[in-house]
Amino acid sequence: MDMIREIWLDSGLYQISWQQAVMLVICSALLYLGIVKKFEPLLLVTIGFGGLLSNIPGAEIATGDGLLHLAYTVGIETGAFPLIIFMGVGAMTDFGPLLANPRTLFLGAAAQFGIFATLLGALALTEIGWMDFSLREAAAIGIIGGADGPTAIYVAGQLAPNLLGAIAVAAYSYMALVPLIQPPIMRALTTESERRIRMVQLREVSKTERILFPILLLLLVGLLLPSAAPLLGMLCFGNLMRECGVVERLSNTTQNALINIVTIFLGLAVGSKLSGEEFLAFSTLGILVLGMVAFAIGTASGVLMGKLLNAVSKQDINPLIGAAGVSAVPMAARVANKVGQEANPQNVLLMHAMGPNVAGVIGSAVAAGIMILFAG
Repeated sequence: MDMIREIWLDSGLYQISWQQAVMLVICSALLYLGIVKKFEPLLLVTIGFGGLLSNIPGAEIATGDGLLHLAYTVGIETGAFPLIIFMGVGAMTDFGPLLANPRTLFLGAAAQFGIFATLLGALALTEIGWMDFSLREAAAIGIIGGADGPTAIYVAGQLAPNLLGAIAVAAYSYMALVPLIQPPIMRALTTESERRIRMVQLREVSKTERILFPILLLLLVGLLLPSAAPLLGMLCFGNLMRECGVVERLSNTTQNALINIVTIFLGLAVGSKLSGEEFLAFSTLGILVLGMVAFAIGTASGVLMGKLLNAVSKQDINPLIGAAGVSAVPMAARVANKVGQEANPQNVLLMHAMGPNVAGVIGSAVAAGIMILFAG
C-alpha cells in the first residue's frame, strides 16, 4: 500500500498544476494546427511537442541538465540556431526579382513600419498602466511585425528571453495565418482597377550581379549597422553559396540537412519556454494582440507604399505586391498573386511579389539590428 501511495505521489497526475494542464491543452492545439491544418508545421509541430515535454511534472527535460534546456542554452541564448536558419534561408532565396526591380526594396522597407509602430504601442500601453513592458520587451514584441520567425526568436533571445515562448508562438502563428489576415487588408486599401494592374516581365539578372549583391549588401549594412551584421551576414553567406556555383555540396547541405536538423532543435528549445507559469500571464494576451497589430500595420504600410510607387513611377506597379514586404517567404508573395488573379485571371504577380518579399527579409534583419542597438 505504501508503495502504491509513493508511486501516486511521484506521478505527474498528482504533481500537475492547473497551469501545466492548460499548457498541455494549448500545446496539443499547436500540434493540431501544424499536423491537421498544416499551419507552419515544421515549427508548430516541434514547438508544440517541446511544450508538452516541458509541462510534464517531474520530467525535468526543460530545466537543469535536461536536453531541451541544453538546446535552449546552446542554440538560442547564444543566438546560434536562428543564425544558422538564416543561412539556410539565404541558400534557398533567389534575390533575382529584387535585383531586377530594385524599387521593390522600398516596399520591403515600408512593411517594417509595423515593427516600430508596435514598439511605440507597447510602450504607450505600459505608460497608461494597461501593460508592464520594459523597452527591451517592447522591442522584442515589435519584431513580430516583420513576420520572420527566426528574427523574432533571435531578438527575443537577446532582449527578452522571458517572453520568448509567447513571441515565438505569435510570430509563427501569424505567419501561418497570412492567407487569412492579409487579403481583407489588401482589398480594403486598393481599388478593383489597382488590383487588376499587370506588371511588365522582369529583366534577366546576370550571374555577376547575383554574386556581388550579397557581398555588397553585407558590407554596406554591416559597416553602417554592425548589430545587424550577424543575421544579415548569415543570410548573405547562404545566398553567396547558392549563387557562386562552386560550393554546390555546401549549398545543398545548408538548404536541406543542416537547416532541418537545426529547425528540430530550435522548435524543441522554444517549446521548453512554454511553461505554464511563464506563458499563462496577462502579458501573453498583450503580446498576441500587439503581434496581430504589428502584422496588420506592416501589411497596410507595404500596400500604401505600393500605391505611392505606382503613382510616381513610369512603369505600373500593382500595390498588392507591397503586402509581400512582411517577409513571410514565400507565402506572402503567393497571397499577393492570388488576390491579383481574383481581380484579373491573367495577372501573374508571383515573381514581382518575390522582390518585396526578399526585401522584407533584409528589412526585418536591419530592424532587428536597430532594436538590439538601441534597446540592448
